[in-house]
Amino acid sequence: MNLTHFDLLAQTAARVHAETNHHYGGYLPYEFHLRLTASFASRYMYCLEVDEATEETIVAAALFHDAIEDARLTYNDLKKLLTRLRDEHNLLLDATAAAEIVYALTNDKGRTRAERAGAAYYAGIRQTPWAPYVKMCDRLANMTFSTLWHPVQRMAHVYAEEMPHFLEEIGEVPQPMIDEALRLCHPAKKKKKKTCQREVVF
Repeated sequence: MNLTHFDLLAQTAARVHAETNHHYGGYLPYEFHLRLTASFASRYMYCLEVDEATEETIVAAALFHDAIEDARLTYNDLKKLLTRLRDEHNLLLDATAAAEIVYALTNDKGRTRAERAGAAYYAGIRQTPWAPYVKMCDRLANMTFSTLWHPVQRMAHVYAEEMPHFLEEIGEVPQPMIDEALRLCHPAKKKKKKTCQREVVF
């Protein structure tokens, strides 16, 4: 993907979240999560047979995937923003397709995590081209962050418990992404601590 296009999209997405004082993990700029999600989109793009315009559309959706849910944009706001960026900077992306992916990934109304991501939510993802792929990128980004520090965060256990249901519901995604998700569900066991013995010299 054209790096100039990527930087423009990433900086714009970051600004959208910064304007609503939206952070990640309680203290990081939300841009951290957006770029991590987009990095997974780029990393596994080799699994998809897509042209450059579709690749840019998918990466744009990855960068803006939380814009409706968390940054107070509407579907039409996002579509207009992406259309303006495309027209002013000669981008290749399909603004409508990217907005559709983001809309599909926006959680439903609900009192609990399960209600916000119920059957209708996953059906919408499966019915939207490339939405399962971007949702998997989002999940990989969250799982990576949740297992980055020691001890792992509470959400790491939540993601691990949800994984069987998540994989059943999300739709078709590349197997290497599934393999990485399962690996993150089962971080390597800590090696048994060795007893340090100080040699005493008489």
